[in-house]
Amino acid sequence: PPRRRDAPPRRSLSHDHGHANVGPPDATVTFHVKRTGEVVEASAYRGENLLRLAQRHDVPLEGACEGVTACSTCHVILEDAFFERLEDDGDEAGEAEEDMLDQAFGLEPTSRLACQLVVDDRFDGIHITLPEATRNFYVDGHVPQPH
Repeated sequence: PPRRRDAPPRRSLSHDHGHANVGPPDATVTFHVKRTGEVVEASAYRGENLLRLAQRHDVPLEGACEGVTACSTCHVILEDAFFERLEDDGDEAGEAEEDMLDQAFGLEPTSRLACQLVVDDRFDGIHITLPEATRNFYVDGHVPQPH
């Protein structure tokens, strides 16, 4: 069974400038880590991106560029139906994201960068897969700390 990591209301790490996420979470997102087989259910708040959500729940998603679409280390794989729903809603990857995805390890047709996916009501109950590895052209071994 998935390990549930309910985070108490605290400062979000989604560059919210100190505003706290309070109240009940808006969604539950399940992360599947291919490399370890770990499954993590994460309580999410509307407006936070998937990179910061994963980091807040200790999911090993790197984000070397700290979410500015300058690397592919937060590459995730979406379920087919959810990917199609995003595209149908006009939430397609932009040119900068596509450029970075071209460098991603284990690219799939439903790949996206977690830093570019912002939680809203559609995200409740989705499953996200982290590929077996990432390519970090920034600095090998550098793992930025959220601020």
